[in-house]
Amino acid sequence: MLDIGFQELLLILVIALLVFGPKRLPELGRAVGRAMREFRRASDEFRSTLETNLQLNEPDLVPSAAEAVVVEPAPLAGTEPAIGPLPEPEPSPAGNEAGGSAEPYLAQRGARLFHSRECSWAGKIAEVDRIYLKRVAEAREQGFAPCPVC
Repeated sequence: MLDIGFQELLLILVIALLVFGPKRLPELGRAVGRAMREFRRASDEFRSTLETNLQLNEPDLVPSAAEAVVVEPAPLAGTEPAIGPLPEPEPSPAGNEAGGSAEPYLAQRGARLFHSRECSWAGKIAEVDRIYLKRVAEAREQGFAPCPVC
């Protein structure tokens, strides 16, 4: 980082002692320490948020048959999902402009999220990895969650 030797560090401390005085120097050191700690905590939080958002659409690792254990959570009586129902657009009879299927939703094979055709993330899914879905209910039955961007 900074190539400061012992002599340079000692000179900086003597100048700081002369400028700020012996009473004010410990307070200044504590304030600088708090500011550095706060900056480090904010940067760690930003980094973890960024990594979480980047890994949101990555496919899950497929466990081997010996490790695969499916646990379905039991729905609570009288509760509704936190995310409201998504509007289902009418599929056009002519199909997709690019010559694909007319399903309004798609998901990536091995991923957790499904997207509408208009979503910016939908264009990033390779054609061979796409799973086409007709309804939101069909996507949720297959275990997909709605995309937070759509």
